[in-house]
Amino acid sequence: MRRMMMLLAGAMCGALVGSVSVLLLAPVSGKDLRQQIGGRFADIRADVLEAYEARREQLEAELEALRKPRPAAEA
Repeated sequence: MRRMMMLLAGAMCGALVGSVSVLLLAPVSGKDLRQQIGGRFADIRADVLEAYEARREQLEAELEALRKPRPAAEA
């Protein structure tokens, strides 16, 4: 358990150092960087929602097909 906590603490410290480094060494201002990140996040979010809706429609169609009664087997 202690090793896991040390790993998580190291990962958090690494993420913090990395994010601060990116902000300090970025070739654009902080405001522009935040806008770029926000735009990319919005694009990714839209893509995920689109994929979700497409998959949901596909699964609903499959479920509807499974709910239809099967024709009786002819003897």
